[in-house]
Amino acid sequence: MRTLSFPFAIFVAILLASCSTGPVPSGGSSGASSTTQSAPVRSTGEYRLGSGDQLRIIVFGEEDLSGEFVVDGSGQVSVPLVGEVPASGKTVRDFQRALEAKLKEGYLKDPRVSAEVLNFRPFYILGEVTTPGEYPYLSGLTVMNAVATAEGFTYRADTRKVFIKRAGEVGERAYDLTTETPVEPGDTIRIAERFF
Repeated sequence: MRTLSFPFAIFVAILLASCSTGPVPSGGSSGASSTTQSAPVRSTGEYRLGSGDQLRIIVFGEEDLSGEFVVDGSGQVSVPLVGEVPASGKTVRDFQRALEAKLKEGYLKDPRVSAEVLNFRPFYILGEVTTPGEYPYLSGLTVMNAVATAEGFTYRADTRKVFIKRAGEVGERAYDLTTETPVEPGDTIRIAERFF
């Protein structure tokens, strides 16, 4: 078997390393509301609740007040005894405190509440994918995972960039489509058609 010379082996290693860094940013935005950006960095803050999130709430010592609840279209969670509790835009910890405060208002002396997200609100994918639509969000989801969930790209798809409208934002933004481009709950992903 023929072996590579040492300098040639180094050249091949450098070439392979440069190929694994992802696609080169494209120049055009093709109708996007802003220029192409590198893969968006995940928010370092805590997850913010929104309409469609399903929560498990436990009020310690109060089985009738515990259970599974959904954040409704108005961003509220309807809890027995206290009624509507605002949830949209709050972290899980903030929501726990808000519910404890409501329960203290003449209902329980020292309420202790635990809450966790059972199911995140869905994401949406459209454009040049085989099966566009609404899909359940899973933690750690990337655009490439989302495309795979939608049964892959069509032959017309632009596989170098993706347009994402984040929940709560007015317009979509263009991002380089890499294996690390993250998807967040409630995002709308659009795969554009490529230009020949």
